Amino acid sequence: MIKITFPDNSVREFPKGITGMDIAQSISPRLAKEVLSITVDGNVWDLTRSIQQNATIKLHKWDDEEGKHAFWHSSAHLMAEALQELYPGVKFGIGPAIENGFYYDVDLGDNKTISDGDFIAIETKMVELASHKLDYNRSEVSKSQALDYFGGINENYKVELINDLEDGTISYYKQGNFTDLCRGPHLPNTEFIKAVKILSIAGAYWRGDEKRKQLTRIYGITFPKKSMLDDYLVLLEEAKKRDHRKLGKELELFTFSAKVGQGLPLWLPKGAILRERLENFLKRVQRTYGYLPVITPHIGQKELYVTSGHYAKYGADSFQPIHTPAEGEEFLLKPMNCPHHCEIYKVKPRSYKDLPIRFAEFGTVYRYEQSGELHGLTRVRGFTQDDAHIFCRPDQLKEEFIKVIDIVLYIFKTLEFNEYTAQISLRDPNNREKYIGSDENWQKAEQSIIEACNEKGLETTVVLGEAAFYGPKLDFMVRDAIGRKWQLGTIQVDYNLPERFELEYIGNDDKRYRPVMIHRAPFGSMERFVAVLIEHTGGKFPLWLTPEQAVILPISEKYNDFAKKVSDILNNSDIRTAIDDRNEKIGRKIRDNELKRIPYLLIVGEKEMESNSVSVRKQGDGDKGLMSLEDFATMIHKEVELLVKY
Repeated sequence: MIKITFPDNSVREFPKGITGMDIAQSISPRLAKEVLSITVDGNVWDLTRSIQQNATIKLHKWDDEEGKHAFWHSSAHLMAEALQELYPGVKFGIGPAIENGFYYDVDLGDNKTISDGDFIAIETKMVELASHKLDYNRSEVSKSQALDYFGGINENYKVELINDLEDGTISYYKQGNFTDLCRGPHLPNTEFIKAVKILSIAGAYWRGDEKRKQLTRIYGITFPKKSMLDDYLVLLEEAKKRDHRKLGKELELFTFSAKVGQGLPLWLPKGAILRERLENFLKRVQRTYGYLPVITPHIGQKELYVTSGHYAKYGADSFQPIHTPAEGEEFLLKPMNCPHHCEIYKVKPRSYKDLPIRFAEFGTVYRYEQSGELHGLTRVRGFTQDDAHIFCRPDQLKEEFIKVIDIVLYIFKTLEFNEYTAQISLRDPNNREKYIGSDENWQKAEQSIIEACNEKGLETTVVLGEAAFYGPKLDFMVRDAIGRKWQLGTIQVDYNLPERFELEYIGNDDKRYRPVMIHRAPFGSMERFVAVLIEHTGGKFPLWLTPEQAVILPISEKYNDFAKKVSDILNNSDIRTAIDDRNEKIGRKIRDNELKRIPYLLIVGEKEMESNSVSVRKQGDGDKGLMSLEDFATMIHKEVELLVKY
């Protein structure tokens, strides 16, 4: 017998070799129908794998990320089998689960293509195969066996992947007539998959290398019930309406230019106002917390990033070095702001009494993202971080970390991101060569984050392997108005850059000590944050933030001068106002400006001019009646004050 410990710390004995499915069945037949995967001592397994020793377990259903991952990973294999039948000779790259669904990168051969018109055939074949209740069977194989098998069927992409693996770590999964190189986990069988939708196709270079062959990436999603798919498709339509690329164009917020370059956004006047409002909001918050503004250049000598470790980690994803006329002199577009801030810290000797020191900068950084990965404002090559670096004593670390959490939560509350979770990202204990620094410093940094989160009572999850290369971090995941999850805001603890840059302060015993460094960016990046905010609000921004708070609509040309007078008065009262003086009927003006999501429409005609007033119409709330300019301004100021206090 072996002892199995459950999440509530209860312990039960089972026969050695018991499976997760057997354990679920012993609890209730209904649970056995709903459970999708199992975590055994921190590792997610198939439900059909036997447990040979005492273990701590957790069973996962659809509502758990681990359950969805197994479901969609299994669906990727099912789609691959369907493609294998529909497109003989197809070769397979990788097919992972992603946040919403899965994809598979495939090589169809030089003379074959897949288009939208082929999606129904793929879906039909997947549903047919799923109905056969095909088991997902796992087997562990040696490296030589794997190379022989995949080499024998000319799966050159799989052979390349196998060559990078260590012997003793390789496993297959087989269902029906399809066998794949895979770690898992997977569903017990295909019967769980009831509803299928192929979503889109795209090009994807093999292993992200633009010099390698471009494969066809096929995206799909599946569900255990057809009603879930129906709900998802409704959500997808709403997401299309809220797409920040579509709304950004309609609302004249930002654009891209092929001549400027891919992934380099151009902020239009209204977008610049929106962004400036966000920046000013955070600057006011930062001032109350004692942050000091700094400004650093967009480039730095290559040696700066070699010292920090960023060149080794990000060199492949950075723009190529800038060579000057001077012999051997090289500069890089900066991939991070933190090395520059370290140099600012070093400008003069620091005492323990000076700490903490908090440097803040809206600093633009550059990463050479692959062209196929670029996506509106959410994935760009040049972006501005709301960056700050706190240099503190070890005894100040937890208090400073908690203060940053307070800033993040205040931002979420003000912008009505009411659903969020916090993810503690730690290093991978089995792959420590990915990180810099001593085990001792990593342990101290990780423990500080865990203790700070406990003191704040944050709901957290712990994820191994997601730490930054120089330290662990706390990432905030928010759900937007239609339930999608976004990563916004990060706080990182770093003992390593102070070592690399030899940062010091003099302690109260006159000895030299290293400060600890906190990296933080509550927005993450201005580009990504604005994109998420656009989609969260559907372009209907809070009144304090919107680029145009009101638009004046003269009924005819003879009231244009009065409209200009009203605009001047309101703008002088710090109410951002525009005039629509087009030669159009008032009904058309109202419709057009409501589509622009402008909060207030102010209609002016003869009675308004005579009474020095405006007829007010509120977005989504209809007519509010005749108001004096003074009363309207007072109403706006009170509404803004209620929405945000800074």
